Amino acid sequence: MTSPSSVALDSTALRQHMAEGASRMGIATWDLGITCGHDASVQVDRGEPKQLKARQSTTAMVRVWNGQGLVGITSTNDFSPTGLTAALEGARQASAFGDVQSPPRLSAQAQDPLTLLDQPQHPALPIHVLLEQLLDAERQVLNCHQAISTLPYNGLSQSRRERLYINSAGALRNQTTTSATLWLYPRAEEAGRKPRSAGAVRLAPGVDALDMEGCIDEATERTISHLDYAPIDTGIYTVCFGPEAFLDLLWAFGSMVNAQAVLDGVSLSQRSSLGTQVASPLLTVADDARHPRHVAAPEFDGEGTPTRRLPLIEEGHLRHFLHSEGTARTFADGSVATGHAAMGAKVTVGPQWLDVEGRRGDSSLSCQGSSGVVLIDSLSALHAGVKASQGSFSLPFDGWLLSGGERRSIEAATVAGDIRSTLQNIVACEGEPQCTPSGCSPHIWVEGLTITGEA
Repeated sequence: MTSPSSVALDSTALRQHMAEGASRMGIATWDLGITCGHDASVQVDRGEPKQLKARQSTTAMVRVWNGQGLVGITSTNDFSPTGLTAALEGARQASAFGDVQSPPRLSAQAQDPLTLLDQPQHPALPIHVLLEQLLDAERQVLNCHQAISTLPYNGLSQSRRERLYINSAGALRNQTTTSATLWLYPRAEEAGRKPRSAGAVRLAPGVDALDMEGCIDEATERTISHLDYAPIDTGIYTVCFGPEAFLDLLWAFGSMVNAQAVLDGVSLSQRSSLGTQVASPLLTVADDARHPRHVAAPEFDGEGTPTRRLPLIEEGHLRHFLHSEGTARTFADGSVATGHAAMGAKVTVGPQWLDVEGRRGDSSLSCQGSSGVVLIDSLSALHAGVKASQGSFSLPFDGWLLSGGERRSIEAATVAGDIRSTLQNIVACEGEPQCTPSGCSPHIWVEGLTITGEA
């Protein structure tokens, strides 16, 4: 058997090779996780190809437990019997240096029945077809408005992912998904004015299913809307977060619901936080890896645990943390693995796809009629401007100042606050939830945030 970058994974043969190798070496407990990717992408620049790439990648991890219950891990891309035996030996040697404090175990749920998702696979298109489609999209964007002269950030990509998980207890899971992404970020400039840019992203199971026209329309409309800009006075404002911006804020403070972060002491939450009110009663948030709009949704996580919809915040109250097998066992409060683990040198935990729901609240607040309100379209510098363990944020943003339903772009400004008071001060959830690449959310209105305009 050769590298899976060139052939489909043979799960039955891999399990047999692993079991035989482990038996010869006296290894009782082991697991294997593999992700294979086949990717192609194109970028263009003013009617000419800028970059064309095709890539095949493999990430494979082998874990072995020794007699003391310590775990060693190694990586490999050789799936022949000889290669897997070498990986098992490497992991066995590494287990002598495994984590003594809280070593992971095999997930008890790795053999639970899976509810399979309806995910038809889309065929990969030749790379020259991707190039032609992106060149056509660029032409349409550049012809939309005389101020749009370039499309500096753009791309069209397609991917195929094959995932496999096997362990010594008899678990065997595999899944194959396809996805495609289109991103368009035009740049517009008028005489005597600063350049302005915005954009749009679309995801789909395949290139043939992408909403190309919708992406073009959104990217150009958002960019053009920022041409007529003006400064904003520094002050305290009611802020309306668009779906993308609010989801970005939730992701930036994901440690609030991350059990590993709680155990490591780098979360705003503690074990005792479950059941407490952490947000306005208007807000409900779930992590739903299996949401129908989640492209290439995973059926299981890196430990083989099935994914599921997990309520995180219900009407403002914290209900669950994201757990791996190890964190659930350490909590010792009846918690179970939730399907959010990633296998690596250390098992990590993270969200999959956030689904935000909310009750309407203050019906007088509306993007069509409110005045003196800041509408935030997108946030920037999330890695630099967020202090997740402290709860504070100060982030540049693109957005508009609303005046009786009319909106005027804000020249340059930052929004600052504390995530705890931000969630508590939600006063309205407006409109139907809109889907983005990271989740689904309505517009979220928050009172009392500091907006700092450009000096």
